[in-house]
Amino acid sequence: MQVNQAIIAFSQSEKLKSGIIWASQIVEMYIGLSEPEKLGAERVLKTWINMIATEIHVAKTAAPHDVWSDAEKDMNTALVMLNSGVTQEAGFHLTQALTKVTTIGQQSMTLLADKGLL
Repeated sequence: MQVNQAIIAFSQSEKLKSGIIWASQIVEMYIGLSEPEKLGAERVLKTWINMIATEIHVAKTAAPHDVWSDAEKDMNTALVMLNSGVTQEAGFHLTQALTKVTTIGQQSMTLLADKGLL
């Protein structure tokens, strides 16, 4: 990974981590909602997960790394869980995506630190 890609990957990973954590919190809140409220939460969550997946795609293009594709697959699987009516299962896949995005951020930060840029 080149320095310019590491900067982009680090920046994107920080933004994506926040989004994934928020999505995970919505899944946790979802469990305690009434049925009518769950419909609204599902709509918000689907929109949110699609936005995160789009940002992962942007990151994958701007700062190529093999792990972006794995994180993207996890986000798509979380969306499948939502569409299949097992929203509570989406949390697991969001956590998997978070781990992968964190790994990319850590690798980018290490490279930047090694170059004395961070």
